[in-house]
Amino acid sequence: MLFQKRIPVNPRVKAVQPLAEYRLRLEFTNGEVGIYDCTPLLDFGVFRELKDIRYFNRVRVFLGSVAWPHEQDICPDTLYLESAKIRQDAA
Repeated sequence: MLFQKRIPVNPRVKAVQPLAEYRLRLEFTNGEVGIYDCTPLLDFGVFRELKDIRYFNRVRVFLGSVAWPHEQDICPDTLYLESAKIRQDAA
């Protein structure tokens, strides 16, 4: 019988709020809250559309990550690992 090693998964996004200067306030499933800066993405491919702040503000939670109406999304692991944590709830 083969056994598969379980790979730990980083927490996923459960709430998102767009902020000024193309930042996102993210609440994660482990209680942590972080700020993710999207500005480095704005000059690349499909992410250029996010420069329109009205469009940027249409961000939503989708499958543990964030997404916009035209299917731009950011890897949930990237969001967790690269966000500046501002709070962690006690477990």
